[in-house]
Amino acid sequence: MNINLIKTENDYNQALERLEIIFDSKKGTEQGDELELLGMLIDQYENENFRIDLPDPIEAIKFRMEQMGYNQNDLAKIVGYKSRASEILNRKRKLSLEMIRQLHNGLNIPTDVLIQTY
Repeated sequence: MNINLIKTENDYNQALERLEIIFDSKKGTEQGDELELLGMLIDQYENENFRIDLPDPIEAIKFRMEQMGYNQNDLAKIVGYKSRASEILNRKRKLSLEMIRQLHNGLNIPTDVLIQTY
């Protein structure tokens, strides 16, 4: 087992190729240990170089509503008032801490998505 830090795109591609070869290795074996370490190194490289920004909070609400088959009335039940739901969806009202909690609990949207400014 010869594992090095992943510093370049070439290193990354080689690591992915090796990962593919040893992917089905058994845990506790030498190749299994290599697989685990390689996975951590690849994950670290991807997090540093292929960062994915969080989605816009309002778009996340709309997307989740669509997934759940919800309409504006359903959102109003979560945030309290139909007018408030409309204002949120039309970006005329900022999300308060209480609304963020309600949306997190009602739509299961991560709070780190909802607390962003938009």
